[in-house]
Amino acid sequence: MNQPPPMPPEYPEPNGHPTTAPPYPQPDPRTTQAPPPYPHPHIPPQYPHPAPSAAPPYPGGGAAAQPSMPHPATAPPPYAQQHPYPQAGPAPAAAPTPPAPGSPLHPHHISTDRGRVHIAGQQRRTDATAFGNLLLHLPNFLCSLAVVALVSLLFGGLGILIVLAWLASGALVFHRPTESALARHLLRLRYPTPQERAKLEPVWREVTARAGVEGRNYELWVEDSDNLNAVAAAGHIVGVTRFAMNQLPNGELAAVLAHELGHHVGGHAWSSLLGYWYALPGRVAWRVLRAVTGFMFRVSRVFSCFGVLFFGLFVGSIALATVSSLYGLPLLILAMPYALAAVGRRSELRADQHAAALGFAPMLAAVLQQLHHQEQQQIAALTAVGHGAPTGTPVSTLLSSHPDYHTRLHHLQPYLRPPR
Repeated sequence: MNQPPPMPPEYPEPNGHPTTAPPYPQPDPRTTQAPPPYPHPHIPPQYPHPAPSAAPPYPGGGAAAQPSMPHPATAPPPYAQQHPYPQAGPAPAAAPTPPAPGSPLHPHHISTDRGRVHIAGQQRRTDATAFGNLLLHLPNFLCSLAVVALVSLLFGGLGILIVLAWLASGALVFHRPTESALARHLLRLRYPTPQERAKLEPVWREVTARAGVEGRNYELWVEDSDNLNAVAAAGHIVGVTRFAMNQLPNGELAAVLAHELGHHVGGHAWSSLLGYWYALPGRVAWRVLRAVTGFMFRVSRVFSCFGVLFFGLFVGSIALATVSSLYGLPLLILAMPYALAAVGRRSELRADQHAAALGFAPMLAAVLQQLHHQEQQQIAALTAVGHGAPTGTPVSTLLSSHPDYHTRLHHLQPYLRPPR
């Protein structure tokens, strides 16, 4: 749109009467571009700075229609002259992406480069938890011995050899081929691949170096599972799940391995397996007795209430004779599962303390929090499908071999506080 031409200034005449200067030549109305305004005599003319690229077309005009140059006193800032359209504000900064578990920038990444390693003189010990575990398995051992002795009577003079062979069989717990068979068939473990071994061995070397333990005395195994778990079995086996090996930072993986090493150096692993092995004949006899008793009870129901009463009197008399002849030992066996579970919970806390003392307390706390989060997700999933959240009864809590995560995190607090 063309602007009107400015009025010509007035000039004084010698006689004092103003006169009008000759008008400026008028622009051709056929043109579409207006001449620039006359500059002020005291202000130098302002010239627009050339833009690095062609200016966008203005609304209401073609390529020849250009905006007139405003007065310098009311001219907008250069940014508004070059960008007549409203500009959006700066984009918000994106949240920083946390480093990957295998990245050296992860806060729980540890260095596995170590020079000289000090090996402690005492590689293993039997702490109070392992000793208590063996002591609590003593009633089960005596019951199993009685069962083996009764079975050996069927072989006459060779019966004593059967009893002695069973007593000596406990040494198989520390036999490497037997350990491998137990790990493969009972625990469903396998040997790691070369790629998995290249990932596990530097972390295991760092853990054993901090503990002063000869790492070559133990074997690393892998469980094909998507759960976060690990196991210390027999006398020399340390197993870890594929999920823990691939998804945890090497510091958290080291904390898990240090926890399992704590079970080995404290004697928890071999004492539990030894007690389980010597209690196995008694467990088998108990299951057979329950099956026979259940079958006889179903048969007695056919003869109405008199048959059930006779069956109850028969079983009660046998139980009373057994308890009185064995000085109440069977009643003590009924309480053993609760005592063994309590010792098992204590051994887990001891293994946590072993890992924390090696400097893995923050990593172990992160693993426990992740396990607690997974447990809460499973409860929420069961609630969503209508099964209801599983509620732990007092009996199930007493029979649990692992303490809850709040208890384990509470016992780690002394190792998480900054030093004074």
